[in-house]
This record gives sequence, structure tokens and C-alpha cells, in this order.
Amino acid sequence: MLILASQSASRRAMLEGAGVPFMALPARVDERALEARLGGAAPEAVALALAGAKALAVSELHPERLVLGSDSLVVCDGRRFDKPESREAAAGHLRFFSGKTMELHSAAALARGGKVVWQAAQVARLAVRPLAEPFIAEYLAHEWPEVAGCVGVFRIEGRGVQLFERIEGDHFTVLGMPLLAVLGALREQGEMA
Repeated sequence: MLILASQSASRRAMLEGAGVPFMALPARVDERALEARLGGAAPEAVALALAGAKALAVSELHPERLVLGSDSLVVCDGRRFDKPESREAAAGHLRFFSGKTMELHSAAALARGGKVVWQAAQVARLAVRPLAEPFIAEYLAHEWPEVAGCVGVFRIEGRGVQLFERIEGDHFTVLGMPLLAVLGALREQGEMA
């Protein structure tokens, strides 16, 4: 059975919806330290490195199993954003995104026996409409703390859809994992028919 190296509700829901049997175990990875070591690496490279590190961290504990790691990050106006640390930080992110286009980079990696055996990344572009202060306050009143664990401060399957004027890219990438590519890789690895 596949191990998902994540506790992300969205990623669990994607795999469950696709009928993929799995168990979820959180990966113990210092994401900020890894990002610091990567310095000015391209967003895709950072997302791939984080996904791979998560898969490897769990694979080392369960070397006989195939482990899926995944990560997403947002870039807007050349600045990389992590999950907001507080409601005030979330409001600051939303103010920054207002009227701009964010790029959401989602990556996935599969590891077995302590080695990455597959990885892929995709990007989606999300045009954020101009956001007024009353909207930001109301939005966070309804969505906080659920969006605390969401890079980009939104859940597209909920009120987060109200942030956007236009979205270009794969739906699953926006949800946080390039699911179609993952499913193909699971078939290649003999985990699915």
C-alpha cells in the first residue's frame, strides 16, 4: 500500500477520490531549512526538493513501501510565499496578492528504499481580483484557521474561489498535487492497474 508523506486534507481527498489505497504518515522535514539551503533556486526546483525530501524522510522508515511526497509553493511578483504563520500574516499575503497573478507550483515525488524513483512538477497561474479590506476581513473570519495550512491562503474548493478572476492550469495542481501525473507514475511503479 502506498504511503502518503503528508497530513494534508486536500491531498488525502484527491487520493481517496481517485480510489488509491494509501495510508498517511507525516514527514518530519525542516522545510524552511531546506529552502534556505536552496537559496535562489527556481520555484519548481524548490517544490521538487521539498516533495522529494518528504518522500525520502518516510521512505527511510519504511524502505519496502512506495512513498508519495508532495509540496506546493506560491510565487507572486518574484516573491516566494509560505503558509501564513498568523491571521495577520494571512491578511498581509492577501493584500500583496490583490490585483496580481500568483503562480502555484505543485510537485510530487515517489521514493522507495530511500531513493527518489520519480518526480514531477506543474504550475498554475491564478489571477487574483482586487481585494478590498472589508472582503479580506470577512474572508478570514470565515476561512481562518482552515487556510492557515494553505500556501496562497485559499482553499479553491471553498470560499477561496472568490479570490480569483481567472485560473490557468490543472485543477489538481491548484488543489496541491499534480494528481494525473502521480496516477500515471503509480501505474508505472506497479501500484495500480
